[in-house]
Amino acid sequence: MNKRNLILVLIVFLSVVVGLILGNLLAHRAGLRGTQGDYSFLSKSFSSNKLDEVLALIDQQYVDSIDVNELTEEMMVDLIAKLDPHSVYIPAADLENVNSELEGSFSGIGVQFNIQNDTITIVSVISGGPSEKVGLLAGDRIVEVNDTAFTGKKVTNEKVMKKLRGKANTKVKLGIRRHGTAEKLTYTVTRGEIPVNSVDVSYIIAPQTGFIKVSKFAATTYSEFLNAIADLRAKGARKYIIDLRENSGGFMDQAINMVNEFLPANQMIVYSEGKAYPRYEARATGKGSLISAPVVVLIDEFSASASEIFAGAIQDNDRGTVIGRRSFGKGLVQQQMDLTDGSAVRLTVARYYTPSGRSIQKPYENGKADDYELDILNRYMHGEIDNKDSVQLKDTLKYKTLKGRTVYGGGGIMPDIFVSRDTSEYSTYLNKVVNYGYLYQFAFQYSDQHRNTLKAFRDWQKMEAHLNTQNLLAEFVKFAGTKGVKPTGRDLAISGKFIQRQLNAYITRNIIGENGFYPLFYKDDKTILKAIDVLANKKASK
Repeated sequence: MNKRNLILVLIVFLSVVVGLILGNLLAHRAGLRGTQGDYSFLSKSFSSNKLDEVLALIDQQYVDSIDVNELTEEMMVDLIAKLDPHSVYIPAADLENVNSELEGSFSGIGVQFNIQNDTITIVSVISGGPSEKVGLLAGDRIVEVNDTAFTGKKVTNEKVMKKLRGKANTKVKLGIRRHGTAEKLTYTVTRGEIPVNSVDVSYIIAPQTGFIKVSKFAATTYSEFLNAIADLRAKGARKYIIDLRENSGGFMDQAINMVNEFLPANQMIVYSEGKAYPRYEARATGKGSLISAPVVVLIDEFSASASEIFAGAIQDNDRGTVIGRRSFGKGLVQQQMDLTDGSAVRLTVARYYTPSGRSIQKPYENGKADDYELDILNRYMHGEIDNKDSVQLKDTLKYKTLKGRTVYGGGGIMPDIFVSRDTSEYSTYLNKVVNYGYLYQFAFQYSDQHRNTLKAFRDWQKMEAHLNTQNLLAEFVKFAGTKGVKPTGRDLAISGKFIQRQLNAYITRNIIGENGFYPLFYKDDKTILKAIDVLANKKASK
């Protein structure tokens, strides 16, 4: 792997590891909420043990004063981490935010924001949300919160979330600066429930072909999926691409319900079992609405957990074609158990198996061992992301699909059709402007400066046509130059078209939203183009 790509890979790797922690709720609905602090199954020997004795001794006898509660928190993190890579302790202070990622909603003011020049800038206002109701607009700057100045280096994403989120029906007073208005404006916003979408986008991507991107399996994913299917059918879709790339997982039942829409009656979807976890089997009801619809599933090295359940069920039942790169390899089931102090443990209670009987969990030892954490980075370094022949699968872990095809366990889902990442437009210049965030920064600045003109375009096709006449690439090169990053002629020859497409996509997102962003962002995506080709040639199983 070229050194120039290493920083980009590390950034993507670290961001998805965070997603994996948020996506570790895989127990079926009977056990999702844990025991809510009821630990009657624990014996007395566990309620007063050596750990309690040691903490008491430290508290009472240690030479210096020690915050035993803080020490206990640190010990809990280390203790649970020793078990396996996916069991995790969640402090009480973090639990609400962690849960909200998968619950389907949270209470807030209903805006998407970005921090530019140490100031909170509203990127978009959620339709029907609390902020829209009082008149906040995209492009507004939040400079005060509850009559206190809130700008400068102290402003971070975490602090903004704490300020703007809160219980429903509580109020927050905002001081606003708006382009074209000299005086500071004041709005009082009553917080309300804000939906958290897990189906990022759905649209007709080719004749009779619906595209659905699912970013995680949250509490509302299945209902969002059904709404997307209904909308696509009304627009003429008869075959489907389900994009699970970079989907780190979530609720098992949502993945089961989704794949049930594609499978005939009684076909196995997944089964799970553990020491104290009775075998649980999920089979198709035969009542799905897409049983005869051709389908392709897209996965990559960041597709994990519930994503692998979905892809594994489609693959093992020979129901569709899986395209992309080997998935993450997480076959462990977590159950959340709430503790009496408001914290929680997400504990691995079982393993799950695809219909052919394979566990796709990749090897791990000593809990969060370095080799496990660095597995994806090692795949990049060893060339697996760029070359199918570099993929190493154990011949001893062979399984058979419903029709007798060979599939492998012990290390994720290997796709039916491998598609390497596209490096044809990579250059040193591109890597720098991506790693430093300059593409996004320029797109945001451009959107803000031209908002009145751009908001006239309500679909991505017209927006793209307009942006292609604006010489964006030259403006961006000047912008990046002010940051000390300058291209060679060769850099622009290699990466110029890619940069233009990215700028078009990000600017469109700032004005129109996700429905305008993804069609541009994925316009020349190799994996999607392969999926369209497979469906067009009727190679996907019906």
